[in-house]
Order: sequence, then structure tokens, then C-alpha cells
Amino acid sequence: MTPRLIVSDLDGTLLGSDHRLHDETVDVLRQLHGQGHHVALASGRHYHDMRVFRDQLAIPAHLISTNGAYVHDPNDTLLAAHHVAPEHAQTLIDLPRPPQVRLNIYRESGWHIDAEAPHLLSLHASTGFRYAVVPPTLMDTNGVGKVLYLGDPAALKQLEAQAQAAHGDALHITYSTVDSLEIMARGVNKGVALSSLLERLGLTAADCLAFGDNLNDTEMLDLAGEAQVMANAHPALFDRVTGAERIGHHGEAAVARWLRERFAL
Repeated sequence: MTPRLIVSDLDGTLLGSDHRLHDETVDVLRQLHGQGHHVALASGRHYHDMRVFRDQLAIPAHLISTNGAYVHDPNDTLLAAHHVAPEHAQTLIDLPRPPQVRLNIYRESGWHIDAEAPHLLSLHASTGFRYAVVPPTLMDTNGVGKVLYLGDPAALKQLEAQAQAAHGDALHITYSTVDSLEIMARGVNKGVALSSLLERLGLTAADCLAFGDNLNDTEMLDLAGEAQVMANAHPALFDRVTGAERIGHHGEAAVARWLRERFAL
């Protein structure tokens, strides 16, 4: 048997509509681990947020967090960290934005936000991960994995253009949802992180099966030998990934069901 690396995005992909792991998903991934396959979770979420899902799976899984800014092994050893340059982070913090757009920064130590946003906590209800409110003037620009703006898509498009004009050559700009603009350092994305992980495991891209649903999954899916795009995916994603297969809806545990058939479990 050739061992494979099975890597999946979380929200909109591996997690159900309630942002939790389905029992079938847990069962399938445990079976595949038992057969000698490797598992990795890749998300825009913070590492401390993702650890909860790995613990629920109860298998040794690598974690690609903050859209590839950090990679941890199953023993929580930090394998790679890539930060936005402090001066670029400061520019992004200072960009003018409408009052309803929330500014967030993900640092190794946690999640900082510029004002209370209780509605965001439902996304993290199953993990208990929470933000700390920090005024923009006090936000630490050192060790920033990503800058995240949440709000109206039209306002985000303007912020994207401003960020591109200011430091576009030094940034990787993407969306995890239509109302979530995510900015990392240049060259930081899930695909680059996945490539380094495959090398570490002694596998090739052809040995990798990847699952995703949004634009921040593009590079990861395009690298994988077998790329699966969710039925609920961003409309533009499928056309961006060469040779992708469209599978079912994340609310119906489609990743687990596809894997069960693919590996004849």
C-alpha cells in the first residue's frame, strides 16, 4: 500500500454546518490513519483553535494554520512560521475602513480584534477559542501571521485594493469567505505549507488528496494529485483548480463519504 497524505480545510469542508466534526468523519479518518495514511488539517483558523479538532480525531495529524503561516507536527512542535513584516502589518492596521468592518490580527499568542464582535464567537463555540479586544493603536505588529478584515464585501474590495497598492509585492491576499479578507506575507499560503509537509513526509504531490471550498484553498488544491472541491464551494474555485472533482456538501459529511468510497472502507 502506498501511504497517502489526506489534507482538508475545516470550515465549509471537513466540518458540518454547525462547525463541528461529524461522527462519520472522525471514524473514517481514524480508519485511514490505522491503514498507514497521513492526515493534515489546513485552515485559516488559529493553531490553538485547530488543536481541538485534532484532539477530537485522536490521531496524530499535522496542522497547517493561519492559511499556511504556521505548520505544527502531531506533537505540537512548530515546524515553520512566516510573519507579515512589522512595517507592512502597521500599514494594514492603519488602512481607513468603515466602522462596521472588523480588523483582526492573528499572532502566535492569539487573536486580537479592534472591537467586540459576539457574532464571531459562534464559529468557535465548539473549541472555546476567543478573541481579545485590542485598540488598533496598541496592536503588536511583531509575529503577525495574518491580518484579517471581516465585513461588507464591497468595503473589503476597497481594502484589498489599498493593501495591494501599498505593499502588494510583499503580501499574499486572499479570501476565506466573501466577507473575510485575509492577508499574509508573500509566499504564505496552504499550498506552500503543504509542499514543505509532503517533503518532510517523503511523499510527492501525486500522493496527496486535498479537500477545500474557498479561494484560500486554491494553491493547496492545485498542488494535490487528487483535488476535491465541495458542492458548497465558492463559485470561482472549481475553475481555478486543474483537474478538480466536485463532491458533495460539507453539511452531509461529504469528505468522509468520498474517502470511504475511495479507499473501500
